[in-house]
Amino acid sequence: MAKLPTFQQVKPYQFVNDGSHDRTWEIIEEISSVDSMILGVKLSRNYGHQSAILAGLEHFKRQFDCFITIDADLQDDTSAIEHMLEKYKEGALVVYGVRDDRSSDSWFKRVTAESFYKLMALMGIPIVFNHADFRLMDRRILDELGNFREVNMFLRGIIPLIGFKSDKVYYKRAERAAGETKYSLVKMVLFAWNGITSFSTFPMRLVLYFGILNCMLAMFIISYIAFSYFFGYTVPGWTSTLLPMMFFNGFNMIALGLIGEYVGKIYEEVKGRPRYIIEKTLNG
Repeated sequence: MAKLPTFQQVKPYQFVNDGSHDRTWEIIEEISSVDSMILGVKLSRNYGHQSAILAGLEHFKRQFDCFITIDADLQDDTSAIEHMLEKYKEGALVVYGVRDDRSSDSWFKRVTAESFYKLMALMGIPIVFNHADFRLMDRRILDELGNFREVNMFLRGIIPLIGFKSDKVYYKRAERAAGETKYSLVKMVLFAWNGITSFSTFPMRLVLYFGILNCMLAMFIISYIAFSYFFGYTVPGWTSTLLPMMFFNGFNMIALGLIGEYVGKIYEEVKGRPRYIIEKTLNG
């Protein structure tokens, strides 16, 4: 923290412990006991990083004018904070930290990340390209964010949806200095899928279009079979029959699974369960 160029401007610092099993909370308690500018929020269990960000923002939002969220691994360039504050003073209520390149990522992650952002844009989901959770927000944004009560919160899509004047600050993301990421490939895929299904019905619409195409194809096959029958020509064997049946059955299972995904999200929302539970706070 002492390395931050705007150390005095961005105090206090708030840490959210999202159900970790190491010494994270113990360390937060130690540093908060000697510095009242260190705030801490401990969640009762792991709720996911989107809910953890919300917990920290909502708990302290009445105490400050603006907030900056940043991942604890500090791969995001903290010198960009100074530029964020400049944009904020110029009137921007949201300032997005945007990576100017992904050279610190592996080839696989670069390809998958770019595909994710392009897919979100294709589906009409408002999202800032190459932006994660490094951003500055005015308290007005948090007030409006409180009106969004869904459990499956996808902040990268919701915050641009709120509107108001926004700006971007570009920075270079560093390689991880220590530790290992807890965000596996499976978690990244699930996060992307949650973002898509929380914001767009395009996948269901795509299934509808594909279903119409299948019906047209089926009509063509029926016409071909009828033509062959009346003109005394039949194709021996079951291959021509079995393969389409397997294809259509597989497609039906995918369609049912997709519908089930959306029904499941509705079920999660109507239960009205809290997005997080705070076990303990420090200096706040």
